[in-house]
Amino acid sequence: MTLKTILPLITASLLITACTSKKYELMQTPTPPEPERVVEDAYMKFEYKIQPHDRLAITAYKYPEITPMEMNSRGILVDSNGYINLPLIHRVKVAGLTQPQATRKLERLYRKYLRNPSFNVEVLNKRIYVLGEVNKPGVVPIDRERLTLLEAIAYAGDLKDNAVRDNIIILSPDRSGRLHMRKVDLTNFASMQASNMLIKPNDIIYVQPDTWKKLRVNTQNLSTVVNAISSAVTPYVLLKKL
Repeated sequence: MTLKTILPLITASLLITACTSKKYELMQTPTPPEPERVVEDAYMKFEYKIQPHDRLAITAYKYPEITPMEMNSRGILVDSNGYINLPLIHRVKVAGLTQPQATRKLERLYRKYLRNPSFNVEVLNKRIYVLGEVNKPGVVPIDRERLTLLEAIAYAGDLKDNAVRDNIIILSPDRSGRLHMRKVDLTNFASMQASNMLIKPNDIIYVQPDTWKKLRVNTQNLSTVVNAISSAVTPYVLLKKL
């Protein structure tokens, strides 16, 4: 096999690598959509609503026997229909309620059985997701209704050196499950002031890789292909020389 024969194979591998390299970046579309602006006031007033399959820590301050420690060790599971089971009042629907609303509902129901009941309800599994070029990507548990983008990045161990800092993508699901996208430029202070930097539970943050990392990945892919071709043709070339 001559050099003229090998060159087309290398060219073809380059084309394949170029075509597949786009898959390295997430959330691509042929025409990038306009980022949907979410009113920051709505985020400031946001209160998390309990959902099916959430786990709740419920504390009865004056009557600890109602909600013993072992009951709250892993949280009380909200079933698929949005109900929980508690002593005396049995099945109670809490899905769709905020934590303060659920607290008031339990206090109202328990007044039939207890004197001046006082409760606290907290969702244990609130979380956000940080993906891409951060040092600790994955699920980030949070114990608040909301936090800022910079706090979320700090929880994820800060950005890597090859992170794109001027185009951070934030995906926020609404109640119907539809995703709304925002983009934040962390390199421009004026842009940061004008952007919605607040993050709420179940938001997804994606930090894209820069061009150099994509080039390194493509180079590694090309090197693998060339090595495979070289391994395949070397015995043939050696035999031809004999």
